Amino acid sequence: MIDRAGLAEFLRRRREALQPEDVGLPRGQRRRTSGLRREEVAALCHMSTDYYSRLERERGPRPSEQMIAAMAQGLHLSRDERDHLFRLAGHQPPTRAADSDYVSPGMLRIFDRLTDDTPAEIVTELGETLRQTPLGVALVGDLSRFTGPSRSIGYRWFTDPAARALHPPEDHQFYSRMYVSGLRSVLTRRGPESKAARLAELLNAESAQFRVLWNEHEVGIVPHEVKRYLHPAVGLLELNCQILQDSAQSNSLLVYTAVPGSESYEKLQLLSAVGVASSV
Repeated sequence: MIDRAGLAEFLRRRREALQPEDVGLPRGQRRRTSGLRREEVAALCHMSTDYYSRLERERGPRPSEQMIAAMAQGLHLSRDERDHLFRLAGHQPPTRAADSDYVSPGMLRIFDRLTDDTPAEIVTELGETLRQTPLGVALVGDLSRFTGPSRSIGYRWFTDPAARALHPPEDHQFYSRMYVSGLRSVLTRRGPESKAARLAELLNAESAQFRVLWNEHEVGIVPHEVKRYLHPAVGLLELNCQILQDSAQSNSLLVYTAVPGSESYEKLQLLSAVGVASSV
């Protein structure tokens, strides 16, 4: 539903914040308006002055997605401002590109401050590991070494038995359902030409279990807060997984911790020492 008052206020504030020099217009000597005039914005947005003025006055028809996109471009909005404008007009914002390996500086600052005794990783929405702490590597191996479709943990889960060896057998069915559900959700967001769609096509061709689960059309299966790992050196670990999502990118920071004083906590400390010793 359109928020007419919010839309009008936002358009007015953005127009007043823009200066003629910002959009290549001459300032002139008689300008009294704070920011741009309505007719100037209307010209930049390729629409009539009357149409734009009615929006600022909380009147007129609901603007289409094409008109909102034109206003976003004409007003020189950032991606966040553009998305806000779409929502005020009652539309879903355009999807953002999701196959970039870019990690924001803010996310990296948090990641770099994690101590050596904390397993953590930064992953894409398809489960492609971009960064790991040393203890993260000691826990599950170097997951950033994979290339092609195998970069995705969901793809490896159905094609590489080593991926399943990291978890107890009784957890395998849940992980299978979770990875299929997650891939379907990403495909729905990103569309039939996306990387997610290509992964689904590959897995349907290569894995009978994936085909069965895919046809069940389950969605909304989220990871458990506690994950169980089978490590060849220290055995079973039960770790809490906290997830920090980057608001500007589709990446997430996953941080694994154990309850202090627990058996898993002691094993994680041991694994940290073994990892440090083996790297010397």
